[in-house]
Amino acid sequence: MEMLSGKDKELIRGSWESLGKNKVPHGVIMFSRLFELDPALLSLFHYSTKCDSTQDCVSSPEFLEHVTKVMFVIDAAVSHLDDLQSLEEFLLNLGRKHQAVGVNTQSFTVVGESLLYMLQRSLGQEYTAPVRQAWLNMYSIVVAAMSRGWTKNGEDKAD
Repeated sequence: MEMLSGKDKELIRGSWESLGKNKVPHGVIMFSRLFELDPALLSLFHYSTKCDSTQDCVSSPEFLEHVTKVMFVIDAAVSHLDDLQSLEEFLLNLGRKHQAVGVNTQSFTVVGESLLYMLQRSLGQEYTAPVRQAWLNMYSIVVAAMSRGWTKNGEDKAD
């Protein structure tokens, strides 16, 4: 698993400090952008409230619970910047779960774009090129682990 520079860690922690205190609204911004970029992803969310539109999803308690879980994954990554390796098994399992529900690895790229969009919107002028790059660096580490889990799950199913 790759390592982040000290500067990356500092920028990520500093930018997450205020956002991490109020996760769900930021997560809603992220998922709203995700559905703008790839509306087909709405079909992956099967709840008692059918997610035919972003608004349907945002009003669903089950979807908001999913948003909360995603934001806690980001929070866990930020909290473990000095030892992302400790999250390896968790991220592998997360990748397996996403493979099992029909998420393809290309969607991880769109999620990354949505994360950066949320950061840009939420941080405003504090969202600088170095902050963006630090988050990209962390996200690439997280996605690499999730992708390994996704691939392994697909191989297990093929056996």
